Amino acid sequence: MAGTLKKSKGGRSDPPAAPPLSHSTIRRALVKWFRGHARALPWRGTHDPYAVWVSEIMLQQTQIATVIPYYRRFLEAFPTVSQLAMAPLERVLELWSGLGYYRRARYLHQAAQALWRQREGRFPEDYAGLRALPGIGDYTAKAILSIAYEQPYAVLDGNVARVVARLLALRGNLHQPRFRRAVESELGKLLSRREAGNFNQGMMELGQTVCLPRGPRCSACPLAPHCRGYLSGKPEAFPLPRPRRAAETHHLAVALLRRGRRVALVRGLADGLLNELWNFPAAFGRSPLEALEAVQEKLAQLARHPAPGGRTAPLPVPGESLAGFHHGITYRSIQGRVYPFPPIPSPRRSSLRWFDLAELPQAAVSQLARKVARLIE
Repeated sequence: MAGTLKKSKGGRSDPPAAPPLSHSTIRRALVKWFRGHARALPWRGTHDPYAVWVSEIMLQQTQIATVIPYYRRFLEAFPTVSQLAMAPLERVLELWSGLGYYRRARYLHQAAQALWRQREGRFPEDYAGLRALPGIGDYTAKAILSIAYEQPYAVLDGNVARVVARLLALRGNLHQPRFRRAVESELGKLLSRREAGNFNQGMMELGQTVCLPRGPRCSACPLAPHCRGYLSGKPEAFPLPRPRRAAETHHLAVALLRRGRRVALVRGLADGLLNELWNFPAAFGRSPLEALEAVQEKLAQLARHPAPGGRTAPLPVPGESLAGFHHGITYRSIQGRVYPFPPIPSPRRSSLRWFDLAELPQAAVSQLARKVARLIE
């Protein structure tokens, strides 16, 4: 898959010389390849800015195969901006449950409401107007403008950066300003002004299916004859890997409050995580014991009244741990244990909500809560 190497006079293997870079030739080759090789994804072939927007938000940090069923269900439930705007947030979160990064769903809902109030559901056709909406950043705004409106904006993500880095044999990664500027400059030269949508989708498709991080399929790449990384014989050397944040171990104690088949859940997990979703009451700690003490305090705060004389109520006493589990959220490696607790008194307007276990697969609950529910079943 790498370029054929020539023997120099000294016996060394030297890569063939890279041809002069022709932006127009590369542009035409990419767009032609995309037309003939694009996967039949459900959001392809549409110029509806709403459908493009939903797909781009769902695809952020999420695999295509995971997104497809969510995208179809979401558009079936909310086929227009107005229907999304008028839907209860709880329903939006239910349809998003399991997709992760739930702030995206909240921003989608907020942006739809803003579009309905301010523009009767019509999308802005300019960069500043899109950026003013909740949850729409630089990448998403440019993707919508290029795909829905064929405006000449180039989009840059990790897949596109990898294609450009190999094409020019650029070292570095997107977290380095100099590297990012070099990639953005080259993209601006390569961009097809007439077919910006196909160009951007072609670059992403090439990075997702051919110019892979490991084991790139260079023999199937339409840009191989122009690619300096390929001709060097070491395409995987470009770009440099992104520095990864080391995983941090966190201990989590989860409280199980049951009434037969019903379990008590609260909004949010702990430490500001999963605030939009229902979770079993839980708390973090530096050790299993510290986490358990923290969840006891949390349950005491949910109790109806303090003890007479202003004293705090006794901490609820847990039973023996029922199960342990592991769960990952971004850089957090969570070691959890589930503890049964007796029912606690709670006010009429409590933050506790009782769910039947059979309801949980369809409810707006976190993946962690689903994991705990499977354990206690």
